[in-house]
Amino acid sequence: MSPVDSEEPWSGTGRPPGLLALIRHFGAHLVELIHTRIELLSTEVEEELQRGVNILLSMMLALVFGGLSVMMLAVTILIIFWDDHRILVAWLLTAIFLVTALVMGYFARLRVRQKPRFMAASIDELKRDRAALERRP
Repeated sequence: MSPVDSEEPWSGTGRPPGLLALIRHFGAHLVELIHTRIELLSTEVEEELQRGVNILLSMMLALVFGGLSVMMLAVTILIIFWDDHRILVAWLLTAIFLVTALVMGYFARLRVRQKPRFMAASIDELKRDRAALERRP
């Protein structure tokens, strides 16, 4: 609980505070609210950046090692069938690579569309704040 929350501008005893005290109290609450929202926003931005860097690094490593593995497998298969059907095997391998690339591209596109909305928690919190302020008389 912050010090601003424990200080009520008028507890009902004694004489009511002046307009300046009420404005000061309201300003303190407003600054605290803005401070909390900015902290939430900065945390979300930092998490999103970390998530993006981790995903990018993982994807790059997976692409490099996956590509090397697939190329070595293709060369091995081509060497095995070198005397009998090397042209047919080369075409089949090319077709398999193409289909795999199309399927993986489709799945990547789905993942991009299904990612959580950027700064969703901050936006939801601001909507709740607005609704709470609209309810007050």
